[in-house]
Amino acid sequence: MDLRGRAVLSVNRLQVLLMLFHTMVRIMAEQEVENLSGLSTNPEKDIFVVRENGTTCLMAEFAAKFIVPYDVWASNYVDLITEQADISLTRGAEVKGRCGLNESELQVFWVDRAYALKMLFVKESHNTSKGLEATWRLSKVQFVYDSSEKTHFKDAVAARKYTANSHHLSALVTPAGKSYECQAQQTISLASSDPQKTVTMILSAVHIQPFDIISDFVFSEEHKCPVDEREQLEETLPLILGLILGLVIVVTLAIYHIHHKMTANQVQIPRDRSEYKHMG
Repeated sequence: MDLRGRAVLSVNRLQVLLMLFHTMVRIMAEQEVENLSGLSTNPEKDIFVVRENGTTCLMAEFAAKFIVPYDVWASNYVDLITEQADISLTRGAEVKGRCGLNESELQVFWVDRAYALKMLFVKESHNTSKGLEATWRLSKVQFVYDSSEKTHFKDAVAARKYTANSHHLSALVTPAGKSYECQAQQTISLASSDPQKTVTMILSAVHIQPFDIISDFVFSEEHKCPVDEREQLEETLPLILGLILGLVIVVTLAIYHIHHKMTANQVQIPRDRSEYKHMG
């Protein structure tokens, strides 16, 4: 290939790279993330919003706590004992996110990035007896923590950053076009890079929708978790039974009243013929 051909090829490659660069810059510029936790009446709950092209594409409200085991030296400085750090997601956290047609992601950082949470959501379609049905789910959770951070960790051995990941996760499964809501606590186990340690993530007061948001800053119809539905049924069942019992009593009294009235209006026919002479 002559020098002219090589020059043309280099220019073409440069143009392609510039186009890709401008596309990435435009996409990044069009994405916005907001931490609206100050609007929540629950001090433990955070509210995160990811917007793309001026429209809300991901909303998440939840309270999160992480139970992290770590090693410290025993008093004899020979043996190791396991302590536990309880780390809650705090308000004012830094948030990042991205939205896609079938994959969305939320990232949260707090305490000077000593802790980082990444949640990956996917939307899938499945063939069922009713036809093709689409659902979305939480497919991956990653939690990065720094055991040298002094607020939650006290004299941790081998203090450094560790990463805890979920394994074959399929949580918060929800029909496409709906949001997921669950007030009850849910736990997710995460395998830590700290050997033989498992981090427990506890979610509560959850309301999440990573796809198909129709109205800006407004969740779509809720898909409640089975625990909440059961608790709601347990709360309303006594009321339903009381209403049914009251209705049965009212109907019984009404039937008795009607029967008594009809019986009272009937003419009594004498059983003994001698009584006929007293009639008329």
